[in-house]
Amino acid sequence: MSDPVRHPRIRPVRQGNAFEEAVERILDSIRLGLFRRGERLPPERETAAMLGISRATLREALHELQAAGVLEVVRGRYGGTFVTGRTALPDETLPPVDPADVEDVLVFRAVVEPAAAELAAAASLSPAAREHLLACLRQVEESPPEDYRPADARFHIAVAELGGCPSLVRAVAEVRSRASDLLDRIPVLPVNLEHSDRQHRELADAVLAGDAPAARAASLAHLEGTAALLRGFLGHREPPEDDAPGDDRRRA
Repeated sequence: MSDPVRHPRIRPVRQGNAFEEAVERILDSIRLGLFRRGERLPPERETAAMLGISRATLREALHELQAAGVLEVVRGRYGGTFVTGRTALPDETLPPVDPADVEDVLVFRAVVEPAAAELAAAASLSPAAREHLLACLRQVEESPPEDYRPADARFHIAVAELGGCPSLVRAVAEVRSRASDLLDRIPVLPVNLEHSDRQHRELADAVLAGDAPAARAASLAHLEGTAALLRGFLGHREPPEDDAPGDDRRRA
């Protein structure tokens, strides 16, 4: 019997963003025709082993993809989780996006936002600056799903503002605007928002503690989760790399 973790259909996820990367891997497999319309996915145990994640994390990913209309759960003796074949955008009126533009935004973000977080953590912050960051954090944590993304953008811009470099703030604002245009093309996934809230808190804690390396690392980890969802839903595959079973430990 073949090792399910090395099954050719789904590559295992990496570290840090197990839910988001599981969604990406499943969508990628559907888009590539490895799981066709009307086909049943393998049992949960096997699929979780392929991805290198827990069954609980897999269930969260399957639930959100079902809510997005990509998968359908059929009960009964011949039931299971089936592919609907739908990977359409939430707003069909939006123009198609060039995969090269997606990658350009993701690379730009991975350069400027961690740098902004690192600079913010290295800055000497006044009590007012600290309270402003915490207020932006509370706003994004308390936002309903329909208001989450603008509050999310404001939090990240607030982080950049703490560094005292106007040019970097403008760069972060620009890339957040471009990223928002892409995010409008994919569903809002509640599990991803919960994960983002934990990562936002880690980022804010690192900045307020003056821990520049931790702030940079927290920013990168957060961006990787969003990148996985954008690549999954918008059809752009990340560059190939050596696969290794992932670690689905989620930050608490």
